[in-house]
Amino acid sequence: MNPSAFPDDPASFPDQAASFALTGPAGKLETLTDLAERPGARAGTAVVCHPNPVQGGTMHNKVVTMVERALRESGLDTLRFNFRGTGASAGSYDDGIGESADLAAVVAWLRRVRPGDALWLAGFSFGSYVTIRSAVRLQADALVSIAPPVGRWTMGDALPACPWLVVMGEADEVVEPQAVFDWIAAMDKPPELVRMPEAGHFFHRRLMDLRGAVKHAVADWLPPPRG
Repeated sequence: MNPSAFPDDPASFPDQAASFALTGPAGKLETLTDLAERPGARAGTAVVCHPNPVQGGTMHNKVVTMVERALRESGLDTLRFNFRGTGASAGSYDDGIGESADLAAVVAWLRRVRPGDALWLAGFSFGSYVTIRSAVRLQADALVSIAPPVGRWTMGDALPACPWLVVMGEADEVVEPQAVFDWIAAMDKPPELVRMPEAGHFFHRRLMDLRGAVKHAVADWLPPPRG
């Protein structure tokens, strides 16, 4: 993707790969959008959230960009943004609380410019925490969680009832895999779980496998064709 620069807070979703800023609660949020290939695009947009910025996470993280690619190849237009205090985004890290407000502001813009679209939320690690805790309030139509940091943050009591995929590496060295498996097993309505053998937290040498797992799992959830 070679995004073109657009003015801040565009009045419509760009018709090409684009970079711009959206107004968030702590100031400007650095944003990238991209389009699924036409024809074949679906009437939905996926917002993909990055891992913890304290550990260097940004919207350019390799897992984030691979998940974005998988969803875009599935037919969804995509939006990534840097949480407050990350990259060119204003503000400072807020342990998931302010970042959830950032996500809400991005979704509010998306609802304005794409009122008929299905809203998908996706996140990796810290980004999955932010999207899981926000999914019910933001009325997400589907959720994709990669290595959710169970045990590091409380995911919240209002768990989503929408179609939900969790991908977890069985050799994750950052998030305890068994904690994630036990968390899911205790749910009344558990998400679809893909356990990836020999995959660590950052899916080194397994990124293409991650891409395939996401595309396969979400194929039956996709919204109808766009237009």
